[in-house]
Amino acid sequence: MADIWDIVRPKIAAALDEAKAANIPEDVTGRAFLVCAVEIFRRSRTDADIAAELQFTADTLDQSEPQAFMRP
Repeated sequence: MADIWDIVRPKIAAALDEAKAANIPEDVTGRAFLVCAVEIFRRSRTDADIAAELQFTADTLDQSEPQAFMRP
């Protein structure tokens, strides 16, 4: 079975390369990825659950801080 990261990361890398070739900044591309992720979450998750997921991600941006727990 394929690992999800082996599926997703090459596609993101290809999209970043394509956007760069079109002179689209990485942060704009990242924002588009985020919007797409939220669209995927909305298929099966509540707004509150999506907000909690995004808040957890925001709260754990600092890689130098130890994480109190890992989200399952």
